[in-house]
Amino acid sequence: MTQPTPLSCHLQHWRCSDLLNSDVCTQIRQFMMLEGFKWDAQVADVNTLAPFALILPSYVWSQLAQLAERLTQEALQAEGELQQRPDLWKHFGLPRSIQQAMTQSAAWTPSAVRVLRFDFHPTPQGWRISEANSDVPGGYTEASNFCKLMAEQIPGTVPVDYPARKLADALADRVPSSGRIALLCAPGYLEDQQITAYLSHLLQQRGCKTLVAHPGQVQWQNGIAHIRGQPVDIIFRFYQGEWLVRVRNQNWSPFFRGGKTPVCNPGSALFVESKRFPLIWSKLTTPLSTWKALLPHSCHPYQVNWLNNRRWLLKTAYCNTGDMVTMRGVADRQTYLKAVLNALLFPRNWVAQECFETLAIATPIGQMYPCLGVYTIDGRAAGIYGRMAMHPVIDFRAIDVAVLTQR
Repeated sequence: MTQPTPLSCHLQHWRCSDLLNSDVCTQIRQFMMLEGFKWDAQVADVNTLAPFALILPSYVWSQLAQLAERLTQEALQAEGELQQRPDLWKHFGLPRSIQQAMTQSAAWTPSAVRVLRFDFHPTPQGWRISEANSDVPGGYTEASNFCKLMAEQIPGTVPVDYPARKLADALADRVPSSGRIALLCAPGYLEDQQITAYLSHLLQQRGCKTLVAHPGQVQWQNGIAHIRGQPVDIIFRFYQGEWLVRVRNQNWSPFFRGGKTPVCNPGSALFVESKRFPLIWSKLTTPLSTWKALLPHSCHPYQVNWLNNRRWLLKTAYCNTGDMVTMRGVADRQTYLKAVLNALLFPRNWVAQECFETLAIATPIGQMYPCLGVYTIDGRAAGIYGRMAMHPVIDFRAIDVAVLTQR
């Protein structure tokens, strides 16, 4: 029997580097924007790239890697079970049309490469995760290019890993020589565009042909995906699964079932992506011991008095970047009241999650709350996307920080 991994986060052994020279920071930011596929390195007057790095002991990275790999193993086992449990699909907050697409008799669309990211937070009780990003996790250029550039400026440090390279390697390994890979994203979303452009660049370096497109441009012929009349060998989908119902040509159901072209990640990833995933744990046979140890207690909004109890926060089933995480006393009054009304009217689209106390760390610009997004690619840990915020909720106001370890 596998022994549980200790959850102590050893925060006292973490440290931040000194502030980098302002000229060096400017050079790094310019490189990231012009050559590093980080086009939003500055938003208004705010630099989104921290001018210092977070440095973890190597054993802390090993611990996080082990926890993330166990979470992944349990998640994929649960996903396989859920594919056979249509009686539970109504609990996930999925759009009705996606549930209908999932009920087709055709086989589930195969996976190309599976990539997940778990957001870890240090607490007085040890590690906790706020969520799993099993659908379309991002942050690749920040976790790869930015970390490399920062490590070059801080002697004795190295990035913990390079998730973008490992993802590109895994995708390239699954196509024939000069194979064609489609990268799908949503127009108008800068982060999505820069991620697909970055991966396209890496894949072309590996001899792959790439097509960057919108899901509405995909035509499925006998289960094979075509774009602009050309068949593709693999699809990399950086377009949120629940958004597929917006695709105008209505030809999106093979992302879930009936597709023969492998997809990264397949539509069934939406089961674990849902923040309501914990609500059906008791109905599964899959053991989820690591999830239960790390994820705070979650329940249906009707089961707790979240309106008058600050121990609870609200999330939508498919919230992203903290945009629909609502905590009394943290969110502004208008945002909070809007979320309350929506949760009361549509409770099946929301989940109540017990709050946990996150620990801050001293940085050169003051006390900040870290979040370490640990990637796994095909079940193996592959790097960290680091973010920090001046407040406990990691949302769009957080800045990106390079997470390094000692050489």
